[in-house]
Amino acid sequence: MLLYWLDLIGVAVFAISGVFVAAHSNLDLLGGLALAALTAIGGGTLRDVLLNRHPIFWVRDARYLLVILVAAALAMVYVAFLPPPGYGFLIADALGLALFAISGAQIAEAEGFPSLVVIMMGTMTGTAGGMLRDVMSARVPLIFQQDLYATAAIAGIVAYLVLQKLGAPRSLAVVTGVAVILLMRLLAVVWGAHLPRLHAIT
Repeated sequence: MLLYWLDLIGVAVFAISGVFVAAHSNLDLLGGLALAALTAIGGGTLRDVLLNRHPIFWVRDARYLLVILVAAALAMVYVAFLPPPGYGFLIADALGLALFAISGAQIAEAEGFPSLVVIMMGTMTGTAGGMLRDVMSARVPLIFQQDLYATAAIAGIVAYLVLQKLGAPRSLAVVTGVAVILLMRLLAVVWGAHLPRLHAIT
């Protein structure tokens, strides 16, 4: 149940971030809904395809689509009267990244895959939807920018797995993993924290 609720909350948060981006890009209502759905289920869809999980999660459970519709509608009402908050998109994206990365890792873990695959699937679940959102709205994807993004997802998933190996309660491991990702993303947003840059030798 914890995994299921994490997934639903992540879908709602990413759908909201999709609407915020659509509003910044001056898309119409249909464009906003499409961007919300692409952001919310893009990463999980790719994960299920690669892990051969059929039917895909939102086909099996239409409540995911209902959550997208409700979250997108509420976000559209908000932006109809107020401008999208300056940091609102980044905060929503950070929370969605944290929730999806850990839930994606749990799904791969439950399928019995090794830790490296769990890390990869969790990171992809958290980042692929946002990357598709940014590409479709002609933005440079956050994952390709200099601040911490995929790195934050990897760090949070590793923290989750380590706590699991040490025998910590699953709920504590989940909360810690989410917190690590969220804090690293917020540090990157507020203080511009990033990995060292590559410099070619000339």
